[in-house]
Amino acid sequence: MAVDIESLLDFEDLSGTFTGTDVFVGLVLGFILLSAIGWLYKRTHKGTSYTQSYVHTLIMMGLVVDVIMLIVGSNIARAFSLVGALSIIRFRNAVKEIRDIGFIFLAMAIGMATGTKFYMLAIIATGVIGALIFIMFEFDWFARPAMSQILKIQLDKDVDFEELFDRTFVKYTRSAELIGIDSVRSGTVTELVYSIILKKNANKHEFIQSIKSQNGNQKVFLITGYNTTDL
Repeated sequence: MAVDIESLLDFEDLSGTFTGTDVFVGLVLGFILLSAIGWLYKRTHKGTSYTQSYVHTLIMMGLVVDVIMLIVGSNIARAFSLVGALSIIRFRNAVKEIRDIGFIFLAMAIGMATGTKFYMLAIIATGVIGALIFIMFEFDWFARPAMSQILKIQLDKDVDFEELFDRTFVKYTRSAELIGIDSVRSGTVTELVYSIILKKNANKHEFIQSIKSQNGNQKVFLITGYNTTDL
């Protein structure tokens, strides 16, 4: 008894909107485009919280949206049923970087385009949006030219610190503002927290050594880039 393979892969009787070829082309093209988006995210990520699982999730989510769009087709009743089913899902993981949300929406959009057979739209959108994201990253658009840094200085509790570091700050920084004072190590040590902007050609190592020579060689912490990363 002969079996018609093509008829087994024909889903038109179920949904009236797609065939086995549509499923194959949509998923393969979606995977290729979503992988390109994943590579772009990895290439342009500046923060410290990059995870491989997030990129894998982007690709998986895009493919799942692809399948959902195939299932829904033009059936309004099925669309409302899926909305009701998906509404019970709750996501409690906080997104550490706002930029990650943009990639989530991009992956969903590409999944929707390939799932509704707008293949050319998906290809063009991935290329154009991806190119714009890469250009913004390479040319560092909208970056602030001068970024403040956090300086933490520890010294003995009996030391008068009011004007102790003034000469060092004048030599190495454009501005220095005391923003916090704390008592640590059971009250035996005072910790000062400054917001500073170093001069353009200031040597960070020399700056820290100069501070150490004045605070009795206690600990000095210079936190750089805290307002450009997702710590």
